[in-house]
Amino acid sequence: MLVDDEPDIRAIAKLCLEGLGRWQVVTAATAAEALTLAADQQPDVILLDVMMPDTTGPALFAAFRERPKTAGIPIIFVTACSAQAELDQLLSLGALGVIAKPFDPIALSKDVQRLFDTRQGT
Repeated sequence: MLVDDEPDIRAIAKLCLEGLGRWQVVTAATAAEALTLAADQQPDVILLDVMMPDTTGPALFAAFRERPKTAGIPIIFVTACSAQAELDQLLSLGALGVIAKPFDPIALSKDVQRLFDTRQGT
């Protein structure tokens, strides 16, 4: 699942993840939509934008963790911030990883798979 308020980001990431990585991707533009879809779809991983108009990534991360149906879904933050302190803070929440924006569309699926595999122990 990809949660991002920018339609172009959602479209490009979905295209790359599905075309190059063979992921099946559902997208959400808002926190409410993300919470509903994640509970219904039970995605393998969530790519979560840090800055959205209706909430922050960390706040939505906490909301996912508070709900039994979404508490165990691994989350990878996607952020334009490059400050090491903020990256460390995101990881300290329990995120699987952080992918920088702008991301390399060609490498995105490999980056997600690499982070996902670290959780799976492969």
